[in-house]
Amino acid sequence: MMSIVTSPTSMPQPTTMNDCPEEFIPTRKSLLSRLKNWEDAKSWRDFFDTYWKLIYNAALKSGLTHGEAEDVVQESVLAVARNIGEFKYDPAVCSFKSWLMKVTRSRISNQFSKRSRHPPAEPPLDGTDATPTLERVADPSGNGLETIWDEEWQKNLMDAAINRVKRKVPIEQYQMFDFYVLKKLPVREVAKTLRVSVGHVYVAKHRISRLIKEELERLEQAGL
Repeated sequence: MMSIVTSPTSMPQPTTMNDCPEEFIPTRKSLLSRLKNWEDAKSWRDFFDTYWKLIYNAALKSGLTHGEAEDVVQESVLAVARNIGEFKYDPAVCSFKSWLMKVTRSRISNQFSKRSRHPPAEPPLDGTDATPTLERVADPSGNGLETIWDEEWQKNLMDAAINRVKRKVPIEQYQMFDFYVLKKLPVREVAKTLRVSVGHVYVAKHRISRLIKEELERLEQAGL
């Protein structure tokens, strides 16, 4: 996992970006309030572990390289730290999701500006040209990043729901669901591999799918 050092002059520093956070938790008002305290290292660690991959993937899909995306993560977290005191939690006016996207958009735009002066040595991971037009993400009226952001946000929510349900159900049931639904193996192959009946696989799929849907609804209603 990424090591984090928090102080008034130092923010979370990743040692690697290959690990996934255990789960994605929608922003709670209590967490945002705690972030206003620079000395609350645990809350900043929770924030970083929750949001770094969202920011990182959005940056990659906007056309940045691995290194540039890592810089966006660091710069976005620092920007949140500098400005969180001014953020008012009122989803009816501006959700944290939207506010964080605006912060990230600005840092992605900065990376494209730097690229125009110093082209990166590595190609973008999404296969785009190394010098795409800045308007792809910098135009405040554009919806390219907003679309990417919404997709990544929902993926993180789904991952959270699946991880939470995984901890609640018997491992055998989750394995049937994982093989059949997530890995898309034929039902008879799953049954043979796990030495269960086809009926058991269908039951596991139905039950866990229902639990994931319920968990996803709880996460979405938790307050963004």
